[in-house]
Amino acid sequence: MRKGFVALRVGGEGEEKRRFFVPVEYVNHPLFAGLLKEAEEEYGFVQEGPIAIPCHVEVFRYVREIIYRDSTGGGDRHRRHALHIPNCFKS
Repeated sequence: MRKGFVALRVGGEGEEKRRFFVPVEYVNHPLFAGLLKEAEEEYGFVQEGPIAIPCHVEVFRYVREIIYRDSTGGGDRHRRHALHIPNCFKS
């Protein structure tokens, strides 16, 4: 794994888990914090290996794109994105 990245294992119920690497700075984004909260509720705080995220892969890709745009100045950081993605973190 490259320095400055976090390994994730993403997949909803009944879906094959996929591995992703995201920049560490994404952890500070409110949407990513929501993903981590869901992971903690689903799997507990302590996990071995990549962080498991209970989110459908396509939804995760959409959330990752929002975080990327926000981090590069292409998004509206003040907008509450989670309000536009109802139940996105539940499988």
